Amino acid sequence: MTQYVPTRQLRFFLTGPSPCPYLPGREERKVFTHLPMSDGAQVNDALTQVGFRRSQNIAYRPACEQCSACISARIPVANYVAGRSHRRILRRNADLVRSLVEPEATTEQFDLLQRYLQARHPGGGMTEMSWLDYVAMVEDSSVRTHLIEYRAADGRLVAGALTDLLSDGLSLVYSFFDPDLDRRSLGQFVVLDHVRQATIVGLEHVYLGYWVRGSAKMDYKARFRPLQTLRGDLWVEEGPLSLLELPELGHRKD
Repeated sequence: MTQYVPTRQLRFFLTGPSPCPYLPGREERKVFTHLPMSDGAQVNDALTQVGFRRSQNIAYRPACEQCSACISARIPVANYVAGRSHRRILRRNADLVRSLVEPEATTEQFDLLQRYLQARHPGGGMTEMSWLDYVAMVEDSSVRTHLIEYRAADGRLVAGALTDLLSDGLSLVYSFFDPDLDRRSLGQFVVLDHVRQATIVGLEHVYLGYWVRGSAKMDYKARFRPLQTLRGDLWVEEGPLSLLELPELGHRKD
């Protein structure tokens, strides 16, 4: 695939240090740029393929001075075969109704997101998100994006995902789910459903964002096999040894 090169010069900025939301006692910094309105989708494509993530009309990636624990991860769809645990998750959630909707915020989505954040990420920066913040997160975008809603048989919204459509795959920007339905493993199910949808439409990858070594909240990403991680400028397929067992993976030694 020929990688798109933006026709305009992008300006990149560096944030100041702030507390890391994943690893206590560490600080994070990010490099970011603003996505242009005219060709934001193509620029987002190119930047995602080199490890950036999108938030509204900003693309960012970690630029921490003393830590490199955040590793970009994606699933190569053509090679993915669901293991026993993932097949169980798919069966448990076979009753859910999946709908692709336009990127328009609803209070129903926002209420579920608030419950999810309070239960799974208490004290995190997003817990202070207002309704207008959520509207901006969903609707303020110059890229090809949409929402996926997952509903129970009674019509109740139990999970949602804001997903970008890229030239080579689907990028999970943010997903959330009912924190009271632990047995369903909805976080993993949303990923599995995106793998299934990417397969149907012939896309190559599902981008998972960053796997963070040492963060229990991110461990589930290492369970998908095969998994590709970005090492320098190359996407490398991980072997059978779990990422969780690799010593010092993702940490600088300086």
